[in-house]
Amino acid sequence: MHRFLVVIEKADHNYSAYSPDLPGCVATGATREETEKNMHEAIEMHVQGLREDNLPVPESRSFAEYVAVA
Repeated sequence: MHRFLVVIEKADHNYSAYSPDLPGCVATGATREETEKNMHEAIEMHVQGLREDNLPVPESRSFAEYVAVA
């Protein structure tokens, strides 16, 4: 099983998402929930494509952290 960090950003009229460990793997949606679902499907398809092309599935190396400032 692989786990990948997904970054979801609010745009003007929708949401977008990407995974830093999977360049080119992106998704959008009208809501955050839809974007999460679409990104999950995009990652599954991306990984499947890598396997079909006999390419390695990258290890997840990204992480996220919130920083609080006054």
